[in-house]
Amino acid sequence: MALPNGYDAYAKNKILTASPAELTLMLYEGAIKFCNIGIVACENKDIQKAHTNIRKVQNIIEEFQLSLDHKYPIAKDFDNVYNYMNEQLHKAMMTKDPKYLEEVLKHLRTMRDTWKEVMKLTANGKKTTA
Repeated sequence: MALPNGYDAYAKNKILTASPAELTLMLYEGAIKFCNIGIVACENKDIQKAHTNIRKVQNIIEEFQLSLDHKYPIAKDFDNVYNYMNEQLHKAMMTKDPKYLEEVLKHLRTMRDTWKEVMKLTANGKKTTA
């Protein structure tokens, strides 16, 4: 009987115990990671690796779009940014030109950094009692 990998167990536990704000941050971090891998793969002409990682970024952006609550006006702005990133990802997928991924990466980092600031201001996204 194989023993479970300690890192896998840690990662699974981290996800299962994370607040919604922490999960959002993890998604931004994942999208950034996959975008970076995609850039290197494009530069190295590793078409399959580039394709796989661009698709992972697309899946995360799609998840962000699906989670938007359109009763708030700001959701339209986020939707526009996500649509723009998806257009760039589509171009990257078709051409394997890293410049499109670098554009997406710039936006992902900005959004991630802004999200971190929001988390600081809201006690890491967890409700606090006075």
